Amino acid sequence: MSVQTNLVSRLFEQFFSDKTRKKIENTFLVLALLSFFIHLALIYLLKLDVITLSSNSELLSNPISAIYTPFSFILIYEVYLLIFHLPRSFTTYLTKQYEIITLIIIRRLFKDFSNIELSSNWFAIKADLEFTYDLIASILLYFLIYLFIKQTYKMKKNISTIEPSIQRFIQKKKVIALVLVPVFFSLAIYTFGSWCMTIFSESNMESYVGVNNLFFDEFFTVLILVDVILLLISFFYTDQFYKIIRNSGFIISTILLRMSFGVSGLLSTVLILVAVLFGLAIITIHNKYEKNLDLS
Repeated sequence: MSVQTNLVSRLFEQFFSDKTRKKIENTFLVLALLSFFIHLALIYLLKLDVITLSSNSELLSNPISAIYTPFSFILIYEVYLLIFHLPRSFTTYLTKQYEIITLIIIRRLFKDFSNIELSSNWFAIKADLEFTYDLIASILLYFLIYLFIKQTYKMKKNISTIEPSIQRFIQKKKVIALVLVPVFFSLAIYTFGSWCMTIFSESNMESYVGVNNLFFDEFFTVLILVDVILLLISFFYTDQFYKIIRNSGFIISTILLRMSFGVSGLLSTVLILVAVLFGLAIITIHNKYEKNLDLS
């Protein structure tokens, strides 16, 4: 084992061992709990006129909206898990992307509770319609992710041994994972700081940027670049058509997820569902290919 490989392995173990993952998980759970109580306290202090803020953010108008903040910390932890699984499994890495986008929709539901108008004209009110779309989408995504994970397990059953070439590919993915740690967490800290400054400034948070898109539009842009790099590196280790199509299909799925942040309403929800459906179709056909090759 070369010095470079040894260094990468040591650093990877430092950041991505099961022990480290557990520590980070506990830290984010504590932060999520604290943020929930702080957010809740801010809402009631504003209601009681104990404090005043110039911002009229929806996130400070309804106690249910307080759930939005701990969900944000949980999502950041999910980003860490995505990087954690990157060297281990390409399909699990993609599954994490789907789980993150589903959690973003669930988080958006908590935010939108404050906009719901209970009336007989439910389907004529834009906010109520968007809430309905997100509610249905979250159930469909939950089921589609279940089907995707099922296909992932089928694929893993077909893998008996890891070839030396795959080991070298995994080593390169470890390097990418190590680079992504400071990139994503710096982006998260910067976004959170900007969010806090905007909330306490004169400007309205929603006019600054779509609050649900904070961090994650840039996040998925970086993921697309990472996926392309992984695809190009994979050409050194395989020339099998069905694997190249699978990896290319996963990139298309990520691009569709990224595109959903550029639009709103029903179109955004449809793009997310199409992205996951496309990924599910790709992995299902890939598994059919592998099964036929094993039989031949």
